[in-house]
Amino acid sequence: MSLPTPAVRPYRPADRAALADICVRTAHEGRDSSHLYPDPDLMPSIFALPYAVLEPELAFVLDDGTGRAVGYVLGTADTPGFVAAYRELWLPELALRYPPPKGPATTPTEVMIGLMHDPERMIVPEVAAYPAHLHIDLLPAWQGRGYGRALMERLRVALVADGVPAVHLCMVAANTAARAFYDRLGFHEIDVPDPGPVVYLGRSTAVPFAPGPVSDSFKTGAPTPS
Repeated sequence: MSLPTPAVRPYRPADRAALADICVRTAHEGRDSSHLYPDPDLMPSIFALPYAVLEPELAFVLDDGTGRAVGYVLGTADTPGFVAAYRELWLPELALRYPPPKGPATTPTEVMIGLMHDPERMIVPEVAAYPAHLHIDLLPAWQGRGYGRALMERLRVALVADGVPAVHLCMVAANTAARAFYDRLGFHEIDVPDPGPVVYLGRSTAVPFAPGPVSDSFKTGAPTPS
């Protein structure tokens, strides 16, 4: 009996719950965030689901070979355009459940709700030459095996097809493991005044990501059965 073959494939609406779960389990510096944010819908509603809904053509998952998503890369080709769509199409419904904060944030949840209501924070002049941006997360058991690199390459190819010259990301500086991953992939730091606890990294889309240490049977394009 052959083992299931993992594959990078396009996101499907049936993956929505898995995306949310992956986001929650990796949202605290790459680790589980459920102890910080009791509402399991909060973090996915900010950092995962709007990309899958608003730009599904740039949403890809790592399928474990059984149809279950165990990692994802999500992106937008045009950050200002994404911000506009987020405010017009995504935020109004969320605001009914998560009203805008009325004062200074005093809990991690209130901090995140503040970010939810300020999508314009994603428009940073210093990264304008890197119009696309992305989020990538994998469940812990799937990290360090080349699958993240394969996800990034799939997104890079899609961005090139859209004529996007460069991509950036914003990450918590304390997540040293993620920073090492991005450094290996050729990202460089972008100087942004007063970035706070985050750092901005950018990279051209012209150069492919070198293959990672995945097995010969790993697929980077073929969809798996539902």
